[in-house]
Amino acid sequence: MSIHLHLRAVAESEIRDDHTWLAAFMSEAWDNHPDEYAAGIADSIDKVFNSVNDLYAAADVFDADADKPWTLPIYGGRPVAHRADADPSDPPLMVLEPPGVSQAAEFLATVSFDELWNVAGAKLGGRVREEAQARQEFLDHHRDLQGFYGRAASAGHAVVKAVWA
Repeated sequence: MSIHLHLRAVAESEIRDDHTWLAAFMSEAWDNHPDEYAAGIADSIDKVFNSVNDLYAAADVFDADADKPWTLPIYGGRPVAHRADADPSDPPLMVLEPPGVSQAAEFLATVSFDELWNVAGAKLGGRVREEAQARQEFLDHHRDLQGFYGRAASAGHAVVKAVWA
């Protein structure tokens, strides 16, 4: 079974605070993911998004008094509640509003991947056969998220997140 965290940048004014509508929007976006990814308005992380969050949590070691901006790229945002009559197979959804997107972009632009990897890499690399391969996979996710959040913040967009199983 495959599971993905799907991120989609969108103007906040275009978002309806309705789980059914938002699930349909994200489903259509998922169907168009290759084109949206190429356009820079979408990103996704397959299976390891919990581990990417764990990598960013290593930032807490450097700034334990911070308000945890490392949570924003993966789990940041407010949950969108299911309506009572919603399809139970609809994915969990979150909306990270533009100020949070800007904060996530700033965190990703300033955090040192090498420092994060030095703190958390041994634990994360152990989950994949070869540490060099794991490091490259996480670096690729980090770079993708840097670009995605940077573009979304520059455009003043919100980010909608869905977990597809």
